[in-house]
Amino acid sequence: MSGIQNVKEIVIKGKRKLIKEAVEAALNEGCEPMDILNDGMISAMDIVGARFSEGLIYVPQMLAAAKAMAEGVEVIKPLLKGNAVSAGKMIMGTVAGDMHDIGKNLVIMMIESAGFEVIDLGVDVPIEKYLEAIQENPDVKLVGCSALLTTTLASLRDTVAAINQCPGRASFKIMVGGAPVTAEFAEEIGADAYTENAAEAAKKAKELCA
Repeated sequence: MSGIQNVKEIVIKGKRKLIKEAVEAALNEGCEPMDILNDGMISAMDIVGARFSEGLIYVPQMLAAAKAMAEGVEVIKPLLKGNAVSAGKMIMGTVAGDMHDIGKNLVIMMIESAGFEVIDLGVDVPIEKYLEAIQENPDVKLVGCSALLTTTLASLRDTVAAINQCPGRASFKIMVGGAPVTAEFAEEIGADAYTENAAEAAKKAKELCA
């Protein structure tokens, strides 16, 4: 098995203790860091995301894979020498009034695993904080808003409405999600995309930025 294939298998299986050694072995074989990242780790997370969406694996396995990849990335990060690791930049937060972060954090892990740089605004994020982050990051490609409570759907609506008025709105996409959110609601409030889970969010992020 090639070094990159070995890295891929280890990420898929979520074997964190083995990933650093596997990445180093692939480098010693002469594999390029970007190839290890793209063909080994990001490719592995595509498979993990697909398996999760099909109900073949569950959140713990997906988290284990994402954590394994994160540790593998740390090994090659110094070697990338300014090569574009990022598939794009995303701003992500849970809307005002909502303190839930588990779903948001899982989405961030999966989107980072797809090669994106994510700016995490945290939970209970006021509209102004979203707008400031967008202004400070003119190269942003995606803005993600999460709402996990039915009572914060109004906050999600207001947040998306405000973001839609941003200068430069045409240069980025808005993604929304969370337990009470539906595709119909996302369309109604003016978001560009809705996804049901973290794996779908990573897949959709890549589609939107292709």
